[in-house]
Amino acid sequence: MKGHLQLRQLEALSALATTGSISRAAELLGISQPAASRLLADLSKHLGLPLYHRKDGRLVLTSEVRHLMPEIRRVLESMDNISQAARNIPMGKAGHLRIACLPGFAVSHLPEVISEFLQGRPDVTVTIEPDRPERILEWIIGEQYDCGITDGFTGHPAIEERKIAIKSACIFPKGHRLEALDEVTPADLAGEKLIHDTIGSIYHRAIAEAFDRAHVKLDTLVETRQFTTACELVSLGTGVSIVSELDARTYQNRGLSYRPFAPDIPHELSLVRPLNQPPSLLTMEFLNQFEDSLLYLRSDLVGTARQMKD
Repeated sequence: MKGHLQLRQLEALSALATTGSISRAAELLGISQPAASRLLADLSKHLGLPLYHRKDGRLVLTSEVRHLMPEIRRVLESMDNISQAARNIPMGKAGHLRIACLPGFAVSHLPEVISEFLQGRPDVTVTIEPDRPERILEWIIGEQYDCGITDGFTGHPAIEERKIAIKSACIFPKGHRLEALDEVTPADLAGEKLIHDTIGSIYHRAIAEAFDRAHVKLDTLVETRQFTTACELVSLGTGVSIVSELDARTYQNRGLSYRPFAPDIPHELSLVRPLNQPPSLLTMEFLNQFEDSLLYLRSDLVGTARQMKD
């Protein structure tokens, strides 16, 4: 074989196979007939084979070249796929998205958002990795994930954050006396056994202060990091809890009811991403879609829980 095999030569051969004419092959490729002839002649030299012969006024590929055509077409199709993928990446229609999240989101809300996000993006793949907030921040700082969904975040110079404040709700078993109320206050929870967030967390500190101001004892039954665990326990009749309204809505058909909690103490989510890594269009589109999916649950009191702690 002589010279270097060129993609354009294979395109010329494929066009010849389709049209049976060098002039029509040239038209199909948008080049001159002499240029098409040169491409075919160079390909013949490279392969060391005749490419075609004339039959009934039409150029027909030789049997040797016909044997090569399936492989040649696979190469051309692969090149088309690469070109299409390259065009789709800047449009956010192709690529791989790596998301780290709180464990609760891996089983509620996020799957629905991901499913909707992937519609119309057949060439996008996603990795979802649930873990505790500390681990999520390690991954984001190390640029191992494109974005993360966490809470209790107080800032880091290597991380960009979007804050989303979600309204809180009091959850209780169906048929509980609290169902008669329009909203639940600390005074309404006097004597109730509470399942609540980890003691010392920003969210728990804010709730504890609300109980203190109302001169109501916060009677701890179970301390748990995950709202989903609290919801499961409440649905089993174990106690009552104060969680984000997002989780309350998710579980309202699973044996529990909820009412808004007053005062409004938002549960602050943080959408985080590496600050020193330029975000892909795919990442930004996902973050926007996830944020939009929570608009109906947003609290106006952004930063309230942190202000109480500070």
